[in-house]
Amino acid sequence: MREDIIFRSSTLKLSIEVGRYLGGNLPAMLEFVKGAERLGVHSAWAGEAWGQDSATALAFLAGQTERIKLGAGILQISARAPSMTAMTALSLNALSKGRFLLGLGVSGPQVVEGLHGVPYGKPLTRLRETVEICRTAFAGERLQYEGTVFTLPLPGGEGKAIRLDHEPADIPIYLATLGPNALRYTGSAADGWLGTSFSPDHPDAHIGYIKAGAEAAGRSLADININVSARVEIGDDVDSMIQRRKRVVAFTMGGMGSAKTNFYNAAFQRAGFQEDALATQSLWMAGKRDEAAARVPDAMVTQFQLIGTEDMVRERLQAYRDAGVTVLKLGLDGTPLGHERLALLENVADMVETLA
Repeated sequence: MREDIIFRSSTLKLSIEVGRYLGGNLPAMLEFVKGAERLGVHSAWAGEAWGQDSATALAFLAGQTERIKLGAGILQISARAPSMTAMTALSLNALSKGRFLLGLGVSGPQVVEGLHGVPYGKPLTRLRETVEICRTAFAGERLQYEGTVFTLPLPGGEGKAIRLDHEPADIPIYLATLGPNALRYTGSAADGWLGTSFSPDHPDAHIGYIKAGAEAAGRSLADININVSARVEIGDDVDSMIQRRKRVVAFTMGGMGSAKTNFYNAAFQRAGFQEDALATQSLWMAGKRDEAAARVPDAMVTQFQLIGTEDMVRERLQAYRDAGVTVLKLGLDGTPLGHERLALLENVADMVETLA
C-alpha cells in the first residue's frame, strides 16, 4: 500500500482545482492554494486544456508551498512523448520534494487530433504503454520498450536506450478514465482514479468497473485512491442554483466530445440517464442551446454535484464518503477567487469534520 493511499475508514479528504492563473489571477490563485494548505487540504490539481499547461503552474506552486500535494490533473498523453511525461513528472517531484501526483488521461479526439495533430486511435493502448514507460523511468531503468504504439529506441535508427538523469522516485500515477475498459485498467494498474461525471447515488457506473479490474489483477479497491470531482455551491435559493448549472451540464452532454465520442455523456447514460443525456446532446449539437439546458432534469445536477443548503451539501458529502470516495476534488469556480472562495472551502472542510 502506498503511503499516499487513504483508507476508506478514514475521514473524507478534500482536494482543490488550481484553475486559471492567466489574466492577472496568479496572486489570488497562489493565496488560495496557500490557504488550502493551511486548512489541511490533501492536494491541489492543475489541469490543462488549450490555454495553459499543467506543469508550469505546479512548478511555480512547488516553490511556494510546503505540505500540500501537487497533482497534474491531467497531463495529456498525446501532447507529449512518454519519456517527456516521465521527465516532467520526475522534475516536478524533485521540485516539490516528493509531493507530486501524476495524473494522466487520453483526452478526446477533438483535442488530440484538432490541437495536437495526433491520431486518436488506440487511446487505451497508448495510455497503458505511457504508464509502463513512466514506471520504467521512475525506477531508474533504461528506457527500452516494445509496444504497439511506442518502441524505444526507435527501430532501425541510431538511438540507444537511455536512463533519465534523475534519482529513482515512487511517483503515484492517477488515471482520468471514464469508459468501462479504461476504468477496469485503472483498477488493475493505477494508484488513483481522477473521476468526473460521478454520482454517489450510482457508484457502480464507475467504481464497479474499477473494482472488477482491481480484483482481476489480484488487487483490492482499497489499493486505489478514489478522487472524484464535484462542483460546489451553497445557498438558500436552491432552484436558481440548479437552473444556473443546467447549461454547464448541457454543454458537457453535447459539447465535451463529438457525436460519436463523448465519454461524459456515456457516463451519465450508465448512471441511468440514457434518454436525458442523448436528448440533451442532440439539442446542443443542433445549436438549440437554451432548449438543451431546459431538457436537463434537476437530478442530472443535484446527483452529480454539491448544490443546495448547508444541510443538503452535508448530506451529499456523506453520500460521497459512503460511496467509497476517498478524496473529493471541489470545483469552487462559481465563487470568486479570494476571501469568498477560501471561506467556502473552509465551510466545506468544517462539514467534513462532522461526518459520521
